[in-house]
Amino acid sequence: MNTEIQLVIETGDVFVGTTFTSGDQAKGEVVFNTAMMGYQEVITDPSYKGQMVVMTYPHIGNYGINGEDMESKHCYLDALIVKEYCDTPSNWRSTQTLASFLDENGVLGIQGIDTRALTRLIREKGALKGRIAPITESKEAVLAQLNADPEMAGMNWVEAVSSQDAYAWERPEQVNHRVAVIDCGVKHMILRHLSNRGCECQVFPFNVTADDILAADVDGVFISNGPGDPATLDALAGTISSLVGKLPIFGICMGHQVVGRALGARTYKLKFGHHGANHPVKNLRTGKVEITSQNHGFAIDSESLPEDVRVTHVNLNDQTVEGIAHEQAPIFSVQYHPESAPGPHDSAYLFDEFMGLMREFTCSPSGMKKGKRV
Repeated sequence: MNTEIQLVIETGDVFVGTTFTSGDQAKGEVVFNTAMMGYQEVITDPSYKGQMVVMTYPHIGNYGINGEDMESKHCYLDALIVKEYCDTPSNWRSTQTLASFLDENGVLGIQGIDTRALTRLIREKGALKGRIAPITESKEAVLAQLNADPEMAGMNWVEAVSSQDAYAWERPEQVNHRVAVIDCGVKHMILRHLSNRGCECQVFPFNVTADDILAADVDGVFISNGPGDPATLDALAGTISSLVGKLPIFGICMGHQVVGRALGARTYKLKFGHHGANHPVKNLRTGKVEITSQNHGFAIDSESLPEDVRVTHVNLNDQTVEGIAHEQAPIFSVQYHPESAPGPHDSAYLFDEFMGLMREFTCSPSGMKKGKRV
């Protein structure tokens, strides 16, 4: 701890700071997150697998870590980069420091970095590969290693964070629907939102088959968030394609991109992605603007959408696609995080829309088979 360290970027830029955890090596794509709170939810979000996260808010660690705000069982990011770390948290819910939690999960934390300059560099150049290394190593040696590291495009990180086996989430007292949740890196708050609405959730690994889902006798399918390139999940997209019209389907983040590809659209890598809790999104159906929580580096190409799929939401910062819906089949998706952990609660209505789709589908003649779900 408190060892001088260097962060080397593929552009050749070097940022010097100190460690506030053990360890002195890390690598990954460097991205910035603009959330002013919620660092515990950020570091436990599986979607950050393969990335080193720069927090633009300068003071991190001041309320510690608690056992209730976990979004998964582990930290999946490769490093946390901050301007100033606070090692004396003050919050009645805190049970340990951020540094001790990162150490338990084998994640490197560094501070003293000029995060404003680093963020400006990423905004100008795009998401960049980086390596954290001891200050004694030459920049040339670190760059040589860095240049051999793989790009995020083409990486399937979902297989590293998805559950290996199916499992049941906590059963609600009142069960209104049974939902198959495809785990691409699912966050716990998503499962809580579904459970709080009376959904009995059966969580499946990302390589689940359509036959497995249909055999589970569920009312709907939810595809979760996750890390990496959606183009590596075309087998899952094929599974979703074969379920279109057979069950209501709702996808978010990686799930949104998989839905887009299942419906025939293309995806592409964004310059520096959307990571934070303050992104404005316009709902084209209502005209309302939602402030949203986001974490993704890829997007759906609107020009590649088929005629029977409409864009429902757009990002007001860069006009990228933030939501789509099929004109005939009960399937829709959004790029952002309506579970809002961290983030505002503007978009929680999307879970209610999914509930409505399942109610309509199970009560319609086309959605019934011998008195049971298709």
